[in-house]
Formats: sequence, C-alpha cells, structure tokens
Amino acid sequence: MSDKVKEICEVINQRVIAKDIYSLQLKTDKIAKNAKSGQFVSLYCSDMSRILPRPISICDVDKSDGTLRLVYRVVGEGTEEFSHLRPHQEVVVIGPLGNGYPDRDQDKRAFVVGGGLGIPPMLYLAKSLKCDKNIVLGYNRELFLLDEFNGLGDLYISTDDGSCGTKGNVIDAIKENALKGDVIYACGPMPMLRAIKAYALEHNIDCYISLEERMACGIGACLGCVCKSSKKDEHTNVNNKRICTQGPVFLAEEVQI
Repeated sequence: MSDKVKEICEVINQRVIAKDIYSLQLKTDKIAKNAKSGQFVSLYCSDMSRILPRPISICDVDKSDGTLRLVYRVVGEGTEEFSHLRPHQEVVVIGPLGNGYPDRDQDKRAFVVGGGLGIPPMLYLAKSLKCDKNIVLGYNRELFLLDEFNGLGDLYISTDDGSCGTKGNVIDAIKENALKGDVIYACGPMPMLRAIKAYALEHNIDCYISLEERMACGIGACLGCVCKSSKKDEHTNVNNKRICTQGPVFLAEEVQI
C-alpha cells in the first residue's frame, strides 16, 4: 500500500540560500512521517492555468514535528509562484513519491555524492545513514548548504574554479583525496552520474543514482518520464523505467545513462 497522500501544507518559512535557490519549510500531517531519503513531493500551483504539479526533491525531514524541507531553483512560472510563498500561507502537496535510497549494512563506508541541485537530497540521506561516510559535494557556482553537512561525515568539496576544495569535479575530489568506500549514493547532473557510474564499475562498488526528468503525472500513469533500462519493464514490456515511480533512485547498472 502506498504511503503517498495529498494534503494542504502550511508554510513555516522560506528563504533565499543562493541565486535563484530557495529553501522552503512546510508543516505536514502525514507526508513528513512517511518520507524517506531520495523521495520527492509534488506541489500544486494556486494558478489553475498550471494544471500539473511541480516535483521537488526532499532535502530534509523532521518526523518529530512533522516538517518537510524542500530546496529548489526557480526555473519557470510554477517555481516562480512558489518563491513568493510566505509563512502561514498554504500549498497543496502530494507525497512522498518515488523510491528512495536503500538501507545498507552499518559496517560499510558510503560515498554520499551530490552535485549542484543534487546536493539538497543528500542532506537527509547523510543524516539517515548510520555508517561511516565520505561526503563529496560538487559546486559550479555559489556554495549552499555546505555548513549543514558539517559533522555528518568526512566532508570533501570540488568547485569548477578551485575556489574551495579540489579544482574540478567530484571524481577529481575522490581521486585527489584517495577516498575509499563500499557503496555509492549519488544525485546530480547527468554528466556527473555517468562519471560516478563508470567509477563504480571500475572499482566494483554498488552504486545508487537518483535521476531527474520532467514529470507530468508523478504517479507512473503517463510514461512521460521514462529512462532507458537494461532489462524490459514488466509494465510496458520495453526497455524503460518510470522515474517517478520506479525511481528516482536506481541501482546504476539497471539504467542506461
């Protein structure tokens, strides 16, 4: 039975944390209680001309007080509308949606790798994992959320211009610091995920990646967010997987990227 619900959530606070990037905290009755790292929610616009909800990954969860934190970039009319939400206003949310990151053995050392807007979903994962962690974050613009990862694991940074940490990308940071691990969890732009998948194959490490794609229904009905899969999908009998329901987190070897 699915844990997803549709409910009216109250805005607790919202603030700008980088250029065009917002941190939105919501009070929920059930969504926060059921949310897992790597899942997402979909927010509905109040402007009825925008029929489809906007999917946003879950950045953090506080199950004790029923709050949900979302970090998103303004990229269109829907997210522009959300950026004007203020405390005590309400927004309709459905979630939690999709499959998140799996639990693994606590005696393993994990790579937690985020790049760009793939960094926010890794915060709750880093808090949830009980094992030792190498947290590797890649930035190409402003640094954001960086201080919130302090104390959650061994933290390493890469930046395009070398202004902080390793100059280059997350793979460069892993190699420069000679990092080792038993499992990889990653979220970020597609070139980063391709490099992470190749690194995992080369080192024979299990690797879980979170894919992003434009979504319509968010519940697997429209097939608008499929990706190529290594094996045939039982639902469609073709080589694809629905990111909104079978993902967004996949074992890297299951998908072609």
